Amino acid sequence: MSLPPLTRRYAVWLFLGLALLLWGCRPDNARPLETLVIAQGAEPKSLDPHVATSLNDFRILENVYEGLVRFKPGSMEIEPWLAERWEVSGDGKAYTFYLKEGVRFHDGSPFDAEAVKYTFERLLDSEHPEHDTGPFPLAFFFSQVESIEVIDTHTVRFQLKEPFAPFLANLAYPTGYIVSPDAVRLLRGGYGRKPSGTGPFHVTDWQSNRFVRLERFDDYWGERPELAQVYFQTVTDENARLTELLSGSADLIVEVAPDLIQYFRDDPAYRVYEESGPHLWFLIFNLRSPVLEDVRVRQAINYAIDKQGIAEEFLQGTATVAAGPVPRAFGWAYNDDIQPYPYDPDEARTLIQEAGAEGATLTFYATESGSGMLDPKGMAQAIQADLAAVGLDVVIETYEWNTFLSKVNGGLEGQADMAEMAWMTNDPDTLPFLTLRSQAWPEEGGFNSGYYANEQVDQWLEQARRETDLQQRAALYRKVQQVVHEEAPWAVIASWRQNAVSNDRVHGLRLEPSFLFRLDGVSVGDGKEAAE
Repeated sequence: MSLPPLTRRYAVWLFLGLALLLWGCRPDNARPLETLVIAQGAEPKSLDPHVATSLNDFRILENVYEGLVRFKPGSMEIEPWLAERWEVSGDGKAYTFYLKEGVRFHDGSPFDAEAVKYTFERLLDSEHPEHDTGPFPLAFFFSQVESIEVIDTHTVRFQLKEPFAPFLANLAYPTGYIVSPDAVRLLRGGYGRKPSGTGPFHVTDWQSNRFVRLERFDDYWGERPELAQVYFQTVTDENARLTELLSGSADLIVEVAPDLIQYFRDDPAYRVYEESGPHLWFLIFNLRSPVLEDVRVRQAINYAIDKQGIAEEFLQGTATVAAGPVPRAFGWAYNDDIQPYPYDPDEARTLIQEAGAEGATLTFYATESGSGMLDPKGMAQAIQADLAAVGLDVVIETYEWNTFLSKVNGGLEGQADMAEMAWMTNDPDTLPFLTLRSQAWPEEGGFNSGYYANEQVDQWLEQARRETDLQQRAALYRKVQQVVHEEAPWAVIASWRQNAVSNDRVHGLRLEPSFLFRLDGVSVGDGKEAAE
């Protein structure tokens, strides 16, 4: 496999040297105690949790809003939050939530069952008086909701059209966060700029293309945060974000390039945070391709790609090798018996010869840049080199992100033999259900761009999303992973290990497997011992 050019590494070290010189000459950027400054690559689109879709938005939303349930810290397990507990009916179609009392929104209005009902009816009911404050692109997360009933002030019941096991995980995602009805009614289309949730911080200022400022919510129902205020700075250029950190203008930066992570690991003045999550980067195979319809060729490609080399050398440890369509972050549903295809060029050549595919030409779609793609052009070139070494001629075609998506999501038949893709999900159901069922082919409105079909896999996936017993549901996903591994409709490559780097003023930060960004346990200050 190929490695990043040495010239790129030299450029990185030169830049760091110049930045450090600037740091030595900087004015005193002393910051008020209990203030944290975070630099990220883009400002949010909206701080309405039902409108937002990107990680830049979600990092802020997670600290402003809360849901009925949440992902337990350090895992993808669901635990009660604004709801103290819940009950599920025997048929799996009714969820009754018993809400915390004494919780208030940032605007002073009470959190209660009516607020919950309002939140989801605004999202789902096209006739709702504030439905036009959308659009709400992830509303389909709750398409199985038939009705919402207020039982009493602190009890609310969701009636589903059919059992839907991902329901709780979807409630834990930002799309399920509860909004203040009073604030939405008052501000309407302006609500996304001046939001009101129940979280530990509230928004006090948003200066476009500069920053969003959060302040501690003194009437928060839970444990009081140590931070008094947080600035989310918008710094679009990667080198500029680095300079902000090195100069002391920012305390923390996110999504740091692999070339720089090692530098910060070796410097005691900084802390590197990394966490694998429910992210998967893979190659979609076109099973209608004359070459790739043969499972031996698909397996050969899996053997031919040096996934460990990509993760450890090209990406310098910022990704972990993955094995199947359920990310390892979903530990309860992950099949530990499945191991990634080992790097075995000899086995790849043998399978290619058996299939009569020596010298075959494959068209490979890649994007120039895109969401969760882990340096897509570089990755495509590394894979191209690995496949050339076993006798396959790969021709890469690159497209800008939106063009790439339209081509891939429309189906690969008649276009390409394989394509890169990456997903971040909040439940083990989402990725295989939308991308591997035969009913999810592009012409059916799904994302099965490679036309994989297996009736047994279809049945297991349908059964799993209706199964309310977690152990039985997990067993079904493990069966799916085993069959998909053997039939190889994809080459599963890696899971991105999200990262952040801070100076040594920051204590108690922990990245979550959910990719949500919690600051309630974070503090800043010189000389304070870091939290374990």
